[in-house]
Amino acid sequence: LKIVNDTAKKISIPLTVGGGVRSLEDINKLLSNGADKVSINTAAVLDKQLVKESSEKFGSQCIVVAVDAKKINENKWEIFTHGGRKSTGKDVIKFVLKMEEMGAGEILLTSMDRDGTKKGYDLDLTKKVSAAVNIPVIASGGVGSLEHLYQGLKIGKASAALAASIFHYGEHSIQEAKQYLASKGIPVRI
Repeated sequence: LKIVNDTAKKISIPLTVGGGVRSLEDINKLLSNGADKVSINTAAVLDKQLVKESSEKFGSQCIVVAVDAKKINENKWEIFTHGGRKSTGKDVIKFVLKMEEMGAGEILLTSMDRDGTKKGYDLDLTKKVSAAVNIPVIASGGVGSLEHLYQGLKIGKASAALAASIFHYGEHSIQEAKQYLASKGIPVRI
């Protein structure tokens, strides 16, 4: 909580925090310490009522459901939990629709097949989830280039794009990414 609080005091952009969120009390503590949004993953799969209750108490704009998906056949993806290690047997499309119904304000969609590969987002998965729900979808998993960000937004129809390695390892700056996306006609704040 100290890290969340210290970070919130030093930045001027929205802060989403997740990891180990299991209860309304966890969400309240994170929001009270400066988080703007809270990401729920495994707990949302195990107890969909947590999403409902938290969106009712704190507002759906605060509740992000993180979905770790693995492709199991040509047109089907399954939800995995515990960092993508445990199979649930749950269909991704049915799950995100249920999360929207329960009050989730956003879906953070990670392709576990692409995560860390730098081969780009799973555009089929991203496009299908984006088309299924009426809430923002954040594409995640696989960015290796600025073009991949563009593809996730344009082809995958995601509302936002998450990237890690290209920024963490200094391959590109956030400013470069924004300029690239703007040059391709994607609206961004420069």
